[in-house]
Amino acid sequence: MSPSRIAAALATGLLLGCFLYGCSSNTKSVKAASVKPGKERREAPDFSLKDADGKTVRLSDYRGKVVVLDFWATWCGPCKIEIPWFVDFQRKNKDKGFEVIGVAMDDDGWDAVRPFASQMGINYRLVLGNDDTAQKFGGVEALPTTFLIDRDGRIAAVHVGLVSRGDFQNGIDELLQAPASSGSGSRVSLPALFVRAR
Repeated sequence: MSPSRIAAALATGLLLGCFLYGCSSNTKSVKAASVKPGKERREAPDFSLKDADGKTVRLSDYRGKVVVLDFWATWCGPCKIEIPWFVDFQRKNKDKGFEVIGVAMDDDGWDAVRPFASQMGINYRLVLGNDDTAQKFGGVEALPTTFLIDRDGRIAAVHVGLVSRGDFQNGIDELLQAPASSGSGSRVSLPALFVRAR
């Protein structure tokens, strides 16, 4: 292998490592921008979707809790990296007014999702998503796409693609420390800013 190819491979490996696990030089800037100030948050669109038991799940039922709303699929590689983090967050924070909701975007539905969820040890609520739900959230086309939602039902952060565990943790911790406000957020729909990544 030529020296230029070795250098390119090392640089690619370093960039991938920084992307997956965070680099100290980028961590602070990502952390600072991870959660929007309250006045800049938009109300999360409500939905009505079925879980594995056929029960209806509405996002509005989780008002008063901090919610990680994760759009994912069983075939999505980066989703498989994030899911154990969400399992851990759910386990550690469930008694603090916190919930993870996974919105599976698999075409094969529960036939694909149930065995995958069992294999991954998913301990949080899963629902089957659809195009209508994705459109409500701005046209979710890149997976994973994850929304951090505050106790008032407003979107505090949006992560498109894989981000570091620390970035999620920082956002969750910040939102858990903040009480729900007495007023509700204004209803503003999200623009379609996402890029197709399938």
